[in-house]
Amino acid sequence: MKIETLLPLGKVDPGLRTPETALDIHAVGRDAQFIEALGYDGFVVEETKVDPYIVVALAAQATSTLGLGTAVAIAFPRSPAITAMSAWMIQRLSRGRFTLGLGPQVKGHIERRFGLQWSPPATWMREYVQAVRAFWECWQNGTPLDFQGDHYRLNLMLPMFNPGPIEHPAIPIHLAAVNPAMCRVAGELAGGIRPHPVCTPSYIEAVMLPAVRAGAAKSGRSLHDFAVAMKPLVAAAPDEDLLEARVRDARARLSFYATTPSYLPAFEHMGLADLAQEARALSKAQRWEELPRLIDDNVLHQFILVGTYDVIGRKLVERFGAVVTQCEFSIAVRTETDRQTLANLVKDIRAARADQARATIAGAAR
Repeated sequence: MKIETLLPLGKVDPGLRTPETALDIHAVGRDAQFIEALGYDGFVVEETKVDPYIVVALAAQATSTLGLGTAVAIAFPRSPAITAMSAWMIQRLSRGRFTLGLGPQVKGHIERRFGLQWSPPATWMREYVQAVRAFWECWQNGTPLDFQGDHYRLNLMLPMFNPGPIEHPAIPIHLAAVNPAMCRVAGELAGGIRPHPVCTPSYIEAVMLPAVRAGAAKSGRSLHDFAVAMKPLVAAAPDEDLLEARVRDARARLSFYATTPSYLPAFEHMGLADLAQEARALSKAQRWEELPRLIDDNVLHQFILVGTYDVIGRKLVERFGAVVTQCEFSIAVRTETDRQTLANLVKDIRAARADQARATIAGAAR
């Protein structure tokens, strides 16, 4: 199993409150080198409080072997031309180590944070990815730009605006997904999915992957190298006393996710539709601090991986090894002991074979 991380190491953003430690933009290069030295396969950046392309570019400049990716960048507020150029430049800078992870965002954010008109995200994303690739095809092979869709009509590319070919033009694209419609799009034309943290292994296997396979069948694609890249909800600490604070933050994060209608299918799959509806009502009333009480210990352990450092790596592989090819995980590093603990965890998680996950993705019987 491949392993990747966000920054800062050990990041747990409660969603409802300011995180204890924020990303230090001035230290990204140094921290990326540290991640690379620990043996990680990848460093990824999510678009919440930072521009992910800037952060990934800083990491690309400072490293030589570390995989890099957006996990994820929000697609629709940027035109396909802007996204295509950002990815092209980072792929050139990193000498072929970049994966473009794209996400649609939910309706409220598209309309009220980005000021765009809402449209069904799966069909929009299909066209968006095709448009991005039309730019890459134009720049790499001189193919005339001529993309005609419902959202984008693109046919103007002058030499002044053409960055030209690069050494590694095959940039993988991963799509953030929860619902089957987006999974079908990913299976049809992307290189992987990034399930939302509320997606349990059973939901991934029973709901998401059948849709991926349906999309792949539509376009006649093989899923041999298809990635399922998970950022699980994890509460980990060196001992039981410190674990309590991590559980508190993870409980708050999960309750925050329960307020979002787009994530309802994942809660319904676990028989928790009523909980999600109650969370939604509390959010509409702006009663944010009451949300974590909805997450009792039974619900907590269905969605959140909890454990001390001596067991958390094994638990991660046991829970996700049958459905996930790469996983985001880290712990905070404040001492040399922490550094060695994380290095050992990275080594152990990477040692887990991906054979079962590959078979599950392909739909092969266990």
